[in-house]
Amino acid sequence: MTVTPNTDTKTPPRRIPLRSLIRWIVIGVVLLWSAAALTLLAARWIDPPTTAVHIQRRFQARIHHTPYRERYKFIPLRQISPDLQHAVIAAEDSRFYQHHGFDWHEIQIAAEDDLEGERTRGASTITQQLVKNLFFGTGRSFLRKGAEASLVPVAEFVLGKQRILEIYLNVVEWGPGIYGAESACHYYDETAPRNVGREQAARLAAILPAPLKRRPDRMNKYSAIILERMRQMGW
Repeated sequence: MTVTPNTDTKTPPRRIPLRSLIRWIVIGVVLLWSAAALTLLAARWIDPPTTAVHIQRRFQARIHHTPYRERYKFIPLRQISPDLQHAVIAAEDSRFYQHHGFDWHEIQIAAEDDLEGERTRGASTITQQLVKNLFFGTGRSFLRKGAEASLVPVAEFVLGKQRILEIYLNVVEWGPGIYGAESACHYYDETAPRNVGREQAARLAAILPAPLKRRPDRMNKYSAIILERMRQMGW
């Protein structure tokens, strides 16, 4: 009797070896990191046309079917009043000109507060916030923090303090669809950034930690703290 071979046997799907999968993941991560580093290098001369936060807000508005108007205009640092520059530094990163991307003193204080369950302040520097704005949006995760931390020294090295401050003041979120000092000053005070005084500057800086919830005219307490910090810093 002739035995007919079973032709219905299916070939099992080919599995990708774990080692190959890991290799491709590593290659992908390196390529993404390199692209971000090259973007930072280009930002030394080219003003960012958009950021991850800008894209995130557009996407969220579309998903939730909410009205969205984006205001964003990049201007040179010289067109932003020193009072506004100083107020933002006093509010967000008082040792901006002393550290190299990470404020270890603030990190230590934040860590101690975490251990005591009394976290009242953040430890992110302006450089860290700029990297987050450009590449990662507003989400939080240990993976994002690690990627952010690896790019902060690159930003400090290739951009320098003044360019970091210039880009940050131009791209940071100052309200729903409001990005940068130019848009914020015109929207809230109907004036140009070069004309903003100390009181106005402190109120604008006070909304940066929660720009979607705060408004300058309600920032009496926080703006007073910022003005006092500016005075202590000799500004």
